[in-house]
Amino acid sequence: MPTREAALSLVYEWTQSESLRKHMLSVETAMRAYAKRLAQDEEAWGVAGLIHDFDYERFPNDAQAADAEHPAEGVRHLRSLGWPEEICDAVMGHAHYTGVARETLMAKALFAVDELTGLITASALVKPSKAVRDVDVAGVRKKMKDKAFARGVNRDDIIQGAEALGVPLDEHIGVVLLAMQDNAEALGLGGVPVAAPTSTAISTDA
Repeated sequence: MPTREAALSLVYEWTQSESLRKHMLSVETAMRAYAKRLAQDEEAWGVAGLIHDFDYERFPNDAQAADAEHPAEGVRHLRSLGWPEEICDAVMGHAHYTGVARETLMAKALFAVDELTGLITASALVKPSKAVRDVDVAGVRKKMKDKAFARGVNRDDIIQGAEALGVPLDEHIGVVLLAMQDNAEALGLGGVPVAAPTSTAISTDA
């Protein structure tokens, strides 16, 4: 089993975007939460979440070339390094266009949390505090209905992912949200310092 350190090394080697790195850390966080919940291998699930988008910056999506883009290029590299097929298949399965069926719990969970972490992140960053602690399940559901908000987030994937895991949508959002709140600082969602109010001196001179 590849270590988290090996996965993180690949993430930093292949990805320069800080926001994309934070996304992968968010998905890792959610995967670890679900592994605990479902009594699965937390390290394996965490590594799968951490590595799932490591090739995206070099090979962005192109539906016309699904065999030579993200995540196929990345998975080819992982396989050349001897990574387990369970992780490779889960990474391939998180993108619809690869045609790879999500047959394992790991693959289903990865698909279920991927888009949701993006929606939760976006929900936090529009808060005055920019803190995920100020996000709640009801607020995320409201943002899901607002099609103009975080347009890049696929709402159907979130709904279908929860259904495939057999978890009610609100409960699914709650699991991922709580995990991200518990790891907020590492995800860059701990919030911004609140500025002290500026006092205005009042002259008492006659």
